[in-house]
Amino acid sequence: MTKFARIRALALASFATMALSACSDSDDPVTPPTPVNGTLAVNVAGLPAGVNAALTITGPNSFSQTATGTTTVSVPAGSYSVAAAQVTSNSVRYNATITGSPATVTSSQTATVTVAYAVAANPTVVLSGSIPTNRTLTPDTNWVLRGFVYVNSGATLTINAGTRIVGDTTALGSALFVLRGARINAIGTATAPIVFTSQRAPGSRSPGDWGGIVIVGNARANRTGNVIVEGSNGSVVGADPAGIVYTGGTVDTDNSGTLRYVRVEFAGYATLTDAELNSFTFGAVGSGTTIEYVQALAGLDDHFEWFGGTVNGRYLVSYESGDDHFDGSEGYRGLNQFMIGMQSTFLTPRAGAGAVSTDPQGFEVDGCNGGGCVAPSGANAQSAGRDEGLYNMNVFANFTMIGVPAGTTVPGSGGVGAVLRRGTGGYYINGVIARWSRGGISLRDSTSNNRFSVDSLIVRNLYFAENGGTDGGFDAGAPNFGTAAAFAAKNSDIVVGTGVTAASLFTALPTTPTNAASLDWSPATGSPIATGGLSAFTADPRIAARVGTFITPTAYRGAAAPGGTKWWEGWTSYARN
Repeated sequence: MTKFARIRALALASFATMALSACSDSDDPVTPPTPVNGTLAVNVAGLPAGVNAALTITGPNSFSQTATGTTTVSVPAGSYSVAAAQVTSNSVRYNATITGSPATVTSSQTATVTVAYAVAANPTVVLSGSIPTNRTLTPDTNWVLRGFVYVNSGATLTINAGTRIVGDTTALGSALFVLRGARINAIGTATAPIVFTSQRAPGSRSPGDWGGIVIVGNARANRTGNVIVEGSNGSVVGADPAGIVYTGGTVDTDNSGTLRYVRVEFAGYATLTDAELNSFTFGAVGSGTTIEYVQALAGLDDHFEWFGGTVNGRYLVSYESGDDHFDGSEGYRGLNQFMIGMQSTFLTPRAGAGAVSTDPQGFEVDGCNGGGCVAPSGANAQSAGRDEGLYNMNVFANFTMIGVPAGTTVPGSGGVGAVLRRGTGGYYINGVIARWSRGGISLRDSTSNNRFSVDSLIVRNLYFAENGGTDGGFDAGAPNFGTAAAFAAKNSDIVVGTGVTAASLFTALPTTPTNAASLDWSPATGSPIATGGLSAFTADPRIAARVGTFITPTAYRGAAAPGGTKWWEGWTSYARN
């Protein structure tokens, strides 16, 4: 090979090598760097222990993830948003405030979003007019009664534990009526009672700020004709001008629902002269209804009033009533046990709501009075209901009834622990009546004395202390019939504690209560009411037959067992305004 040929061959080989090298460089793929995730930290605060948040995290490429609390998420770089739904726990709503969202996450870096929950203001709902179908009230809403509100026949109003309902104080007399054929199921607990109260703030409240609760059943009463609930035809927003009739019922076992752990505060209203709404009004309510752990506080008129009917009750509390603590009439035949009535002062009603009562008593119980009280053959109209077995025949057992301290001005016709009149019968067993300036018990009218004479008005095992009247708490004689000798002749076993004060009977009864905890109705150590109760009913078949199994005999007198459960604690309240 010539020199020129060798040079040419080397050049060709070099060119081929370069060409191959160029082809190899262009065909090999370029490997990009591996992406590095960042971190999204979501910090949650403000919820009670054990309560889950409700979070949703969203981001690029349809990223979506839920979370229930503080969390850390490894995510590709990008923009991420955090949303938080409202959370409800124990009927308390919590809303969230979110800072740092949307968050930009970069490789190997942490972005932080903070979710701060706080208690949300409850919405306010006004109840007015009629409730025609089933409805439930819950504690996460502020409920306002405006005017007369009616639960119609066939509907059930359910109220959950802890719910608070206020009466609209701009619509005087606002009240809840549960009509015949309707039901109310208001079931609270000792730690979460249901409260009906004034719309005004504590410190500004008065008796008569709103109307109260009226329940009308289908049980029998001893008045004839169409008799309306007092005050139900008054000039109140939404009132029926004809009023609400409660007479004419036929079913003594009728069921109007359940009230359990319920308070009514600062209620009552005089819609017309001598036509007042009470804190609780039970018009012909039947025995299928349940009433337990119920309190009335600082009402304008009566705290508990029964017109006919057969509804039973347990654990009833009445503090600072404007009129009577417990008032039954017109053929009321219910059984009640464990009752407290306490008066330490007479509160001033709200202006325009009505006047202070002229005759506030502890018990005021009538047979029948007014139109529709039809006289049976050979008897006074106050004996209405005799031929139908509809005498007023209530049972009140284990009651503690305390009047105002000495030196307190009492309205002229008031100040008696128990006024029994107008043909009433009934049973009063194992009670305490103390500190009533005009007397412990007064039996008025010959028609009531007739019930007493034939043993359909029975008083057994009471304790009197610090009462006015004659012989430590009785009528002086004619024209009334409740003398000490008359009760002694009936073996009533009424003990008069000579020189004993009302306060000494109980663990705590201050002259001026400050709150519910300042009142302890348990018998004090060595108290005479810790014993002396009618501990068995078998010796008196009349009592045994009347009370059945609902009333329990006790070895003590009054509403509380010595060393026993303080059943009023936790759910009752005390305030004067």
